[in-house]
Amino acid sequence: MSRETPQRGGRAGLIGAIVALVVALALAGVAVFAGSGVVSALGLDGGQKARWRAGTTPPAPPPVLAAMDSQAPLPTESGVSTALSPLLHVQALGPHFTASVVDVSTGQSIYSSEQDAGMTPASTTKIVTAATVLAARGPAYRIQTRVVAGAQPGEVVIVGGGDPTLAVFPTSYYPGAPRIDDLATQVKQALGDTAPTKVIYDTSLYQGSGIGPGWDSDATTGGSGAVITPLMTEGGRTKSQPYSDRYAQPDVQAAQAFAKALGVPANAVAAGTAPQGAKELGKVESAPLARMVEFMLQESDNVLADSLARQVALAKNQPASFEGAASAMKGVLEELGLPVTGYGLFDGSGFSRNDRLSPALLTGILAMAARADRGDLHAIFSGLPVAAYSGTLAKRYTKSQEGSSAAGLVRAKTGTLTGVNSLAGILVDADGRTLAFAFMADQTTNANQAVTALDRVAAALAACGCR
Repeated sequence: MSRETPQRGGRAGLIGAIVALVVALALAGVAVFAGSGVVSALGLDGGQKARWRAGTTPPAPPPVLAAMDSQAPLPTESGVSTALSPLLHVQALGPHFTASVVDVSTGQSIYSSEQDAGMTPASTTKIVTAATVLAARGPAYRIQTRVVAGAQPGEVVIVGGGDPTLAVFPTSYYPGAPRIDDLATQVKQALGDTAPTKVIYDTSLYQGSGIGPGWDSDATTGGSGAVITPLMTEGGRTKSQPYSDRYAQPDVQAAQAFAKALGVPANAVAAGTAPQGAKELGKVESAPLARMVEFMLQESDNVLADSLARQVALAKNQPASFEGAASAMKGVLEELGLPVTGYGLFDGSGFSRNDRLSPALLTGILAMAARADRGDLHAIFSGLPVAAYSGTLAKRYTKSQEGSSAAGLVRAKTGTLTGVNSLAGILVDADGRTLAFAFMADQTTNANQAVTALDRVAAALAACGCR
């Protein structure tokens, strides 16, 4: 199995790339919304990391520009085909690829190749997860983790609410994450003179397996993912590193970490369920979904993706399982009026080799997310990695032969599994037109060559007025 490679490298020399993106979008007249993560990364927040805590309301992201300029020349289908076809029909992308290019302002398709065909999407699946959870829950929604009184004096029940970001490391891996020790402090205060004696952990929110259908055998052991449970800390990581080993039982570890914070021994931790109508002793909340979506897209975080997919299921009164999430996400896409031909997801991360998505669906979501009237979806735009600057694109588009001319002009989600490579995002072309694109290849044999080939396609589109 291949894995995405998020980069958190230096800012020197890269700020120019993001400035180039903003300038290019300004020329195009695109409504750009700056998420807190972007502001912090650029050092525009006075050096203070944005951390939205429980009980606070994050400020609405302000528009940098008012509206998209639809007066820039529209590329022609023949022009785009002339520019892209030779770069798509290369050995590095294998014998089968699909593609979709859409004008964001009008929604008009200006290039396609089997755009409605279902392809293995790998991590471009996260674009669907982002859109559906933002639409179903809203960008300001926060996931709660609660503790209630148990059946006996001194017993407390920690109820998993589906937030995988709960913090136990001195500096949380996830920005803005709620802390287990804060939750323990609330519980001790609520108990007063009653000493906690036992911790019960309730994971009844989720149903079915925590390992997705079609996942490779190393999906939960290779550092890219974990068993999906409604109670976990730091995405199941054992260390504060992107590809840290994960705990085999994230829920048990989280309950033990909570018990330790309470001063309860590990052998006094047990699985169970919260008594009906039990008194609440404490509660913490995640960062707003908009911030979680941004992080998921930037870092291609698989655990966060599958956890957010289950939030879609919960919002739509479906079972919080892989199957329920996939069904609920499809329903939300249909509500949004997006094309679901070729849809066949089995998870929210793209880990599953059974997953199928069409490039037309991806470009439809991206075009919608960039519209000024879809503020609920703007975190998709602000979360997409920027070419040669951030996330999984930080070390791509850095060499002339690999599309460096498009540095800062391409925002895109990468997708990588062994034999599968995809790239979907938004760019501004040479005439200032904003385009959404999705390129997918499912029979590649050399991942590095395939990545370079896809980057060159996107760079050619950005450089082309294509008329």
